[in-house]
Amino acid sequence: MMSSERQTCSWRRQLLIVLVKLCLAFAGPLRPLNGTECTAKSPASYILVFTGHWSPQSFPKQYPLFRPPAQWSKLIAVSHNHHFRLWEEGAAASLGVQKFAELGLTVELMKAGKEARKKRTVSAMQRTAGIPNGIGHSSTEVHMQPRSSLLSLMVKMIPSPDWFVGVNSLNLCEGNHWKQEVTVNLQPYDAGTNSGFTFSSPKFPTSPPENISKITSQVPNHPANSFYYPRLKELPAIASLKITRQHRSANRQTVLSNHILPNSISPRRFSGKVTGTLSLVQLLLKMFQILEGVVGRDYRAEQKNKNKTQTISWCHFYKVLKDPL
Repeated sequence: MMSSERQTCSWRRQLLIVLVKLCLAFAGPLRPLNGTECTAKSPASYILVFTGHWSPQSFPKQYPLFRPPAQWSKLIAVSHNHHFRLWEEGAAASLGVQKFAELGLTVELMKAGKEARKKRTVSAMQRTAGIPNGIGHSSTEVHMQPRSSLLSLMVKMIPSPDWFVGVNSLNLCEGNHWKQEVTVNLQPYDAGTNSGFTFSSPKFPTSPPENISKITSQVPNHPANSFYYPRLKELPAIASLKITRQHRSANRQTVLSNHILPNSISPRRFSGKVTGTLSLVQLLLKMFQILEGVVGRDYRAEQKNKNKTQTISWCHFYKVLKDPL
């Protein structure tokens, strides 16, 4: 009798274990209990404004003025869920992150994003135009879904070995509602794939690659580093991000994505017109130098005997060409 009861209890225990395993298998992964799960009933639209604060006043050390001057690459933004990572501090850079951080190329990142969309871990990807100055604005419109409420983005610093700014898995949803506005101050990161210490240093591949790390006023702890400011407790924000929710009806869609806002705070602009003018002046100066070499000393000596007014006029013209600004 006792043996029969034991067999029955054992059989029931085994059956209970099987039922629990089946329930867990069909239920899937447990939802987080810390309130990070988005339960909003509808999607949301946001205007994302990226602002660069990279100026010689804030970051005077080795500030790149030419070849190329300080500027920002195109911005790439991804809306996704907890199963996707564009980049992460302390983790190794993917091939897409490496290509973007070193060269500003988005091909590999876009490929990875398309594959993630097939798996429904990414809902949308956006790109904006680059900013030709260290100080300036760019913006885009991003659409967020309740199942993909996280936002990640990257912007490469140009010039730099493999440095970028960005955010990783910023949650724009809070419980059952979307956040109205979020502002984030951005700091530089090292992708860990290139060992250059300065903005314009040659390419030195890091072997083996290191993990993505944050650049601070004292890390890397080397005086040659462009961000090494040992007297500062922390670096000022080199860029910032403002994300504002849009409230409008579905029949009033406004196309605001992939454009550059007017740069009203820049103390100096590196425009193509100025560069072209300086190039023309340099070309003219080179022509004058060639002429001087061909004609020789006798010609220059002969010019001294000419009318003083003409000599002064010629010298003034040469001075204007040499220093036009």
